[in-house]
Amino acid sequence: MDLGLADRVYVLTGASRGLGYATAQALVADGAKVVISARSRAAVDAAVAALGDGAAGVVADLTEPGTAELLIGTARERFGRLDGALISVGGPARGTAAEVTDEQWREAFETVFLGTVRAARTIAAALTEGGAIGLVLSTSARTPIAGLGLSNGLRPGLAGAAKDMADQYGPRGIRVVSLLPGRVLTDRNRELFAATGDAEAAAEAAAASVPLGRLGEPAEFGKVAAFVLSPAAGYLTGLMIPVDGGALRAL
Repeated sequence: MDLGLADRVYVLTGASRGLGYATAQALVADGAKVVISARSRAAVDAAVAALGDGAAGVVADLTEPGTAELLIGTARERFGRLDGALISVGGPARGTAAEVTDEQWREAFETVFLGTVRAARTIAAALTEGGAIGLVLSTSARTPIAGLGLSNGLRPGLAGAAKDMADQYGPRGIRVVSLLPGRVLTDRNRELFAATGDAEAAAEAAAASVPLGRLGEPAEFGKVAAFVLSPAAGYLTGLMIPVDGGALRAL
């Protein structure tokens, strides 16, 4: 199936590795151009080199108000257009909602919530009809994950904000979709497994909780995200799509 991605241009945050990078790979493989960002110059340069001529990179942090404009400007300068974005940030610190400090809540809000909303609205203003924005959230948007109180508190709010933005931007032909990764084998999940004291046992237990009986691969998420951003998904907006092997039990 032709996804209609040839020569389209997307910006992706937090995309030097993990789910963002996997999405960039899937987009480039189908003919799109990408501008990726992350906070590490070395990581960005390595990712761009691996992606090839269809990629450009910038060092940026979503907590900085000018980051979205920098990404937009880079996309237009390098590739001449902008068709959408995948907005992803790293997972916030571990700890229950009652354990984490006020400062941790503020820091997570600035990065995970406000940085994402600011980027989405700024990028949406730059898009024309047919544009698409994907927000990388978590299955914690639908059900709490033990020990991740910050994520449990902030991700559902982001899902609601994404729905609100989908309603507002829909009449302009711009789509907003939330993606909910579950137990995908990223560095973040490796860190969570290691924090238990027995990473191997934790990974096995996580895999056993998934109906498909295994952890997901980043590439599996990336292909779903690339489809959601593509013209082939032109009638999808305002929804949350779990990429979790069936782990969420809600209908």
